[in-house]
Amino acid sequence: MYKLISIVMLMLMTSWSYANDIYVTQSGASLDLDITQDGSNNTVGNSTTASASTGATTILNIDQIGNSNVIKYQINGATYTGVINLVGNSNDVDLNCDSTGNNSSCGSANAVINFTGNSNDIDLDIEQTSSANTADVDIVGQSGSDSNVVAATIDGNSAILRITVNGDTNNYLIDIDGNGDVVGHTLIHTHTGGIADVDITQSGVNDQMITLTTSGDNADIDISQTD
Repeated sequence: MYKLISIVMLMLMTSWSYANDIYVTQSGASLDLDITQDGSNNTVGNSTTASASTGATTILNIDQIGNSNVIKYQINGATYTGVINLVGNSNDVDLNCDSTGNNSSCGSANAVINFTGNSNDIDLDIEQTSSANTADVDIVGQSGSDSNVVAATIDGNSAILRITVNGDTNNYLIDIDGNGDVVGHTLIHTHTGGIADVDITQSGVNDQMITLTTSGDNADIDISQTD
């Protein structure tokens, strides 16, 4: 059975702030979930209680506009597709896709994370327990996005990760491993701005490729690439 859920949360700004909290626990074959939160201090799950979807196919799209918002979401199943859009400062995203129970591994993951703002913490993990078959991920920080932390871990047979950020004083922690089949692992990383701290670890049996472009002063880059 195919499920379609659309949740729209609008926070009205007056002389004080309201926070909207969403906690999702879903189990079934397929989920199509759209969430929009406008305001500050909103959550989709939190550090102690993650939202979770368990099923073969998950489509998850989240838009958050405002400051100090939180997304903590656990996806268990075979296929994940989704887009997360963030506009604001001091937001926290922790997104995991892996396997559990009778569900196959996160065999196909297509994720896009767009953010505009400062001091955001982005943490994406795809298949911590067993290798995904394919992973195609885009993480984009729009112009003026400063002092952000971007962490991406992908364990996949075939992985393509594209990171493009325009801003100063950003930190990147990137780890791509797994066998790397015919396609191998590809990282395309473009940073525009000053004071970038980049740590890249890439390993696998087959082809590994890194294309790194940085424009700005005071970049500290460490790359470890092994078969």
